Amino acid sequence: MRSDANPNRASLGLKLAAIGGLLFLHLPILLIFLYAFTTEERTYAFPPPGLTTEWFAAAWNRPDIWQALWLSLKVASVATFLAMILGTLVSAAMAQARFFGREQISLLIVLPIALPGVITGISLRSAFGMMDIPFSTWTIILGHATFCIVIVYNNAVARFRRLSGGVLEASADLGANAFQTFWHVLLPNLGTALLAGGMLAFALSFDEVIVTTFTAGQQATLPIWMLEELIRPRQRPVTNVVAILVFLATILPILAAYYLTRSGSETAGAGK
Repeated sequence: MRSDANPNRASLGLKLAAIGGLLFLHLPILLIFLYAFTTEERTYAFPPPGLTTEWFAAAWNRPDIWQALWLSLKVASVATFLAMILGTLVSAAMAQARFFGREQISLLIVLPIALPGVITGISLRSAFGMMDIPFSTWTIILGHATFCIVIVYNNAVARFRRLSGGVLEASADLGANAFQTFWHVLLPNLGTALLAGGMLAFALSFDEVIVTTFTAGQQATLPIWMLEELIRPRQRPVTNVVAILVFLATILPILAAYYLTRSGSETAGAGK
């Protein structure tokens, strides 16, 4: 063995394997971008016979796309808002309190995101049917909130565990009431974790398909609209244009959440 060999240097085979893995993961995404510009509207011939931007204008003028986009934004925003409130309260209780069955309850909290989406969807659909709740925007929001709460909880509970309880006691000793302690002590320490959790929850809600399928009824969010359009042979590149929009709407919050929390041990989404 050469004594001057760098033990931290990856072998050629490992590098090729890493490149192959990255291509396997990301090449389909690049193809979506490519076929959003193709001049062929019915097939996915490779290489594309030509390139055009007409499909972006076609997508812009489709009212059904705007309706689905508005529904997705509304559902993701409200579900994230509910998750921010409930996830923060649950994380505060779980991080600060000690009681019998605490670990079991913690498992139940994260269970919605650990279970397959089809199980969650069927369970919610059965519950809505038993309670005679008609399918609407609110049933989609409730379905999305089940896993959005977990995302916020994972980020907030990690930050709570790093926060010393003596800080809260010191605030009370100095005469601060509950609101002042929350505003001046808790919120500055939890701010980035909550913001990162909210961004991740929004991204996951925006592109959710399985749970939405069971809770939407006759409504169509943007991902559901995309699935319905894939079976139609007309203007297939429009679907790719919408896929680019969904990609940007999800990857940007995820990247922002990562950079907000990368300096701490509670990197956003690490508990998923």
